This record gives sequence, C-alpha cells and structure tokens, in this order.
Amino acid sequence: GLGVLPRAMAALGAYRCIECNEEATELYRDYQRGVLRISICKSCQKPVDKYIEYDPVIILINAVLCKAQAYRHILFNTKINIHGKLCIFCLLCEAYLRWLQLQDSSQNTDPDDLIRYAKEWDFYRMFGIASLEQTSFFIGIFITLWWLTPEMLKSKSDFILLLKALLLSTYGKLLLIPAVIWEHEYTPLCLMFIKVFVLISNSQAIRVTLDLNRILPWLAIVFGLILENGVVCLFQKMGWDV
Repeated sequence: GLGVLPRAMAALGAYRCIECNEEATELYRDYQRGVLRISICKSCQKPVDKYIEYDPVIILINAVLCKAQAYRHILFNTKINIHGKLCIFCLLCEAYLRWLQLQDSSQNTDPDDLIRYAKEWDFYRMFGIASLEQTSFFIGIFITLWWLTPEMLKSKSDFILLLKALLLSTYGKLLLIPAVIWEHEYTPLCLMFIKVFVLISNSQAIRVTLDLNRILPWLAIVFGLILENGVVCLFQKMGWDV
C-alpha cells in the first residue's frame, strides 16, 4: 500500500510509469492529514502506478499472469532486494529434484551406496551443475542482447538491472518442489509446464526492463538455451549424470 513507500519525493527518473514506461519523479503526492493522491503520468495521462494501492497478493497474481504492468511495478517502483536469495533457493530446488531423480535411477541397493548419498556429495554436485547451466543461459541472453541492441546495455547499471530482472523472473522454479512432493504419472508434464512458464517470465522480464518488442527477448532466450544445452552436452561427455 501507499504507507510502505518513501514519503520523500524521488529523484528524477527514479520511478517508471507502469503503462507507458516513461520516467516519473514520484508515485504519489502527500497532501498531509492522510490525503494522498496517485500521480498521473505526463505522457499517457494514466496513473503512474496503480499497484501501490493493491494488496501484495493481487500484485503477485498479476505477476504470475505475466502482465507487463506488474513487472514494471516490481522492477522499477519497489525496493525489493531478494534477487540473490531467490536465485539460491531456486537452484536448491532444482538441485534437489535432480538429486532425487539420480537416486531413483540408481539400481544399486548396497548400503555403502546409500551412505554415499547420505554424505550429500551428489546433491552438491547437482547444485554446481544447475548453477553453471543457469549462468551459461544468462550469458547467452546477455551476449545476444548486447549484440542486437547495444544501445540498451550501455552501462554497468543496465546489466545489473537486467540481471536482477532475470533472477526475479525465475521464481517459477519454486514450483519444482511441490511437483516432486506430489509425484504422480503427470510429473514430467508438470515439469515441462514449469520450464515453459519460467521461460515466458524471463521473456517478459527482458521485454519490460529494456522496453523491447516481443521478438528480441525470445531470440535471446533461444540463444541462451543453446548455450545451456551445450554445457549439458559437455557434462554428459565427461560422464556426469545431469
């Protein structure tokens, strides 16, 4: 709500209109005595950010629906700083899923083998592989966007903002844990839908952050997937289970 936002007027360009992506100096104006008014965008003549009055649950639902307005609200008009923690937790979820699949695929019932799994070495290895795959995926995206739209990634802050957007848009991987806990014959299909949802979220995050059309983000994602699959093939040639 309005109460969680800073009351001081923001510096020029600190905020963005969620409708047209134009810069704004403030999200609302405080007239004292509890009288607040949402600022109107000078470009599109719509409220700069209607979501400042919305319940967080409504905002989350709109983000799950991949609405550009919700993404702009989260990326530009809030002070969320959970990118790193969210990334680590998503990687842990993915590593846990792979670790379980590795156990299921093992036909060896020797107690020593169970002890080896208990030492959690395979889990850490899966975490490392998942981290390298995601890193290669992001590198592929950055290389493609820097090559196709160099004017959009001029400074270090542009790269950092895009990285934060990509990290936040991977929140769909949190659904991997319920998919494993409630395992049934449709689990592979659920995992495929989760993968597609994460890619759609990544595309929307790129589009909103750099104000691009719908085609360029998907080109970057395709190249990122190619680079990620190249890393997977490399691990497989090394004889690692991924």
